[in-house]
Amino acid sequence: MRKASRLFEIIQILRLASKPMTAARMAETLEVTVRSIYRDIAALQAMRVPIEGGRGIGYIMRPGFDLPPLMFSVEEMEAIVLSLALLDRTGDEELKRAAKGVNQKITGAIPAPLRQAMERKALYAWGSVAQSPVGLDLGLVRRAIRDEQKLMLDYRDELGRATERRIQPIALIYYSQTANIVAWCELRQAIRNFRSDRVEHCETADAYFRGDGDRLRQLWTSGWTNPPVAATG
Repeated sequence: MRKASRLFEIIQILRLASKPMTAARMAETLEVTVRSIYRDIAALQAMRVPIEGGRGIGYIMRPGFDLPPLMFSVEEMEAIVLSLALLDRTGDEELKRAAKGVNQKITGAIPAPLRQAMERKALYAWGSVAQSPVGLDLGLVRRAIRDEQKLMLDYRDELGRATERRIQPIALIYYSQTANIVAWCELRQAIRNFRSDRVEHCETADAYFRGDGDRLRQLWTSGWTNPPVAATG
């Protein structure tokens, strides 16, 4: 987790906490070391975020500090509810956990009338649920796309032939049955789609393609006549 994201998460944890939170508990939640939490708390206090407490007794947020309010219409809230439900049907375990966190944060921050739209359980996403790929962590792929870091794949094609590929991942497409990695394949010297359920092993390479991701995405989309809808945010 990047430091900026971690600082935001610590603020959210302390805002929603009903009692002092220890550094150890926050470290466990954010999957970082206790020392990292101590450094982050010190950084937030230096930015005048009103956090009180100390080692061994836990930390609390003084009343009155808040982030900018979330202002949604009822229709926007229903769009969020349905989007989170659809996300829960993907095979991306990390995103599914993140969706639950989004739900909790929004529920804790919005006014009571809008909170009912999150809690009334009136909108559902139905259909098949994609299985999580066995040989691949989709969270690792998303981080590699963000960082423009190359990946090494042990991959089997539709005929079952095994190959080793070094790729430059530029996009992920989530289908109802599986997810596809869109990448520049250094073996084929072309844009290729790799089905996540055919990846037997994946790891990051000690190499990057920084500054080239946008160009490759333009190359990928240049021939589209009916482009799919991309998620934006």
